[in-house]
Amino acid sequence: MKSSNRLIWLIAIALGVIILLTLIAAPSSSKINSGSTYSRAPDGYGAWYAFMQDRGTTIIRWQKPFQELKTQKRPVTLLQIHSQLHEPFFLSEEKEWVKAGNTLIILGVRERVSAAEFSTMQKSPSGDIKIETRRRKSSISKDKIYLGDRFGGVVWEEKQGNGKVIFSTTPYLAANAYQDYLSNFQYLADLVNQKGKLLFVDEYIHGYKDADVRQSQGKGNIFGYLAQTPLFPALIQIGVLLAVLVWAKNHRFGTLATLDMPELDNSTAYIQALAAVLQKAESTDFVVEMVGKEEQLQLQKALGMGSELLDRQTLVNAWQQQTGNTEAELYAVLQQQDRKRRISERELIGWLQRWQTLRKKGTGDR
Repeated sequence: MKSSNRLIWLIAIALGVIILLTLIAAPSSSKINSGSTYSRAPDGYGAWYAFMQDRGTTIIRWQKPFQELKTQKRPVTLLQIHSQLHEPFFLSEEKEWVKAGNTLIILGVRERVSAAEFSTMQKSPSGDIKIETRRRKSSISKDKIYLGDRFGGVVWEEKQGNGKVIFSTTPYLAANAYQDYLSNFQYLADLVNQKGKLLFVDEYIHGYKDADVRQSQGKGNIFGYLAQTPLFPALIQIGVLLAVLVWAKNHRFGTLATLDMPELDNSTAYIQALAAVLQKAESTDFVVEMVGKEEQLQLQKALGMGSELLDRQTLVNAWQQQTGNTEAELYAVLQQQDRKRRISERELIGWLQRWQTLRKKGTGDR
């Protein structure tokens, strides 16, 4: 292998390893679906969303940026179910939106781990609620706690102007895993039921976007998507490398060479194969019989006597009349076919030569 070709192979292998490691080491995006109403996994909320629809509650999946909520003319209750624990703080624009009279419900906020049991049943007007977390909000007055115990609050509220924010330390308050605890489903349904307000569940934080949002963000097609992924720079580098290799007239597998394919004559190949088999089997009697019939037909055609085998005497008479040759020559080769015995290869060659001589005499004077 030439040194230039070896270098190309090394570069190609290195690039392949880099891309493979990038794909393997990239963080999994499946966690983002945790808490989504589209998810049927144990940590999803697909069952609760169906529960809300069955009871006739109008609930809308919000798939736009938070800023778009300002365009709503009616007060809104927005439910956010985070896939990972979220710090109990929010941005200034979120705070201003809440102060305007809206309600923000955040499931899955990070609080300290208390001495409480991991799995507890909490009393509520909706029934006993199964809670599986040790995290509690301790520094808060009891009148703000919706759900909790002596270790602190699991669900609580904070007033902000004309609106309020409701926090929950567990993101799994009514997850699919709690379908056997309908009181959990009912509790969250009562929590989000704010009279006179539109009810939205935030799917934008789980990566779901309306078509117009994807288009405006340049993700309406495959090229826009690739432009915003880590693979895009790698694809550009590969493209540049390939362009340089093509420009330098280097081929991955060396210079192309065309192979001259021999033209196959099926008839010739078949005859040669059959001859080899007959020769090995020493079946000269079969060769004499078959070749003799074909030679007789060719001679008949040369004499203008059709393509069906005639009896020997008719052929001999026609031969003598049209060529003026003696009967003995033709009888000699025809009688060889009647003997039905094996002959030597030398005798076979001599017999074929005599047929060739007769064919020339039969066509030479015409």
